[in-house]
Amino acid sequence: MKSQRSKRLALALGAPVLALLAAFVITSLVLALAGDSVSGVWKQILSVPDVRGFTNIINAATVYYLSGIAVAIGFRMNLFNIGVDGQYRVASFAAAVVAGEAWLPGYLNTIFAIIAAMLVGAAWAGIAGLLRVTRGVSEVISTIMLNAIATAAVAYLLRKAAVDNPGSNITATKTMPKDSWIPGFSLQAGVPNKVYGFVFIAIAVGILYWVVINRTRFGFDLRATGLSETAAVASGINVKRMILISMLLSGAVAGLVGMPILFGDAHAYGSTFQSGLGFAGIAIALLGRNHPVGIAFGALLFAFLDEQSNPLQILLDVSPDIVKITQGVIVLTVVIAYEVVRRYGIRLEQRNVAIALDESAGKKGVTV
Repeated sequence: MKSQRSKRLALALGAPVLALLAAFVITSLVLALAGDSVSGVWKQILSVPDVRGFTNIINAATVYYLSGIAVAIGFRMNLFNIGVDGQYRVASFAAAVVAGEAWLPGYLNTIFAIIAAMLVGAAWAGIAGLLRVTRGVSEVISTIMLNAIATAAVAYLLRKAAVDNPGSNITATKTMPKDSWIPGFSLQAGVPNKVYGFVFIAIAVGILYWVVINRTRFGFDLRATGLSETAAVASGINVKRMILISMLLSGAVAGLVGMPILFGDAHAYGSTFQSGLGFAGIAIALLGRNHPVGIAFGALLFAFLDEQSNPLQILLDVSPDIVKITQGVIVLTVVIAYEVVRRYGIRLEQRNVAIALDESAGKKGVTV
């Protein structure tokens, strides 16, 4: 029994390790072909960051983690929610407007704004869900189109809701009151930047995701539908309802993606608000195999690579975009690696079954 568990664990870890090794080799080849210092780049990237760097890594990983969880909810249902980027944009804008108006005092205003973000994110994802269950429109196509619509709509609404900031060229909503901010904490005394307090909410989201997927009837129905829609229908599961609910849940979590930045740093939604977070979540969910712990490691890895790439231009005259190449290669290789490991696991199981059958047949022959 322990041997079987060890083999399953080795197979589970083998795929991401294989993908990372492949990404390392391919990125090194790109650096060598470009005439850049391979050893110098990897020495910088793999160096130990300082306390300030660790803080930045945790903050970026918090945002990436929420994005990965949002994508993973759809993946477990065999749905490809490519629209997390648009969903968190409209949700962040809505939350910023609500928080800026300060209709409620203190943290009640914070909770109200977060709920508004989740509802708006769910509603935006729900459009794709409705199109899928009523008209059979692929959620990949609809969510990609909704991303473009979200970008344009938020840009238009931002101009309407923006307030004048004398001496600034940044277009932004009204700044939320300080008593609605979510305070952070320092990893070391004297370090000016702080870890987002929203990190604890992100951890709670990951735990809740695991419980719902693995310990509830809804989670079982979701996983069963993702594995086989025909089998799910035969067992009495309302597939269309599951698709719609899954998209709504995915969108609701997507609505939280921008909240660490909004309540921990920016305190308003503006033209400089960070973009592209939804697409990173797709890669992180794939790397983490839709498991909350795996997604956490994937988020930390991507955040680590982002942070360590910043000095490359200054120290080595190498574009930090080399890390984008590494991350892209990881996405490609991780899919291939998982398939290779999966096929190896199937052959291993077939061989074990054959051995067990031979042993059983041998025992029966001795008895006779």
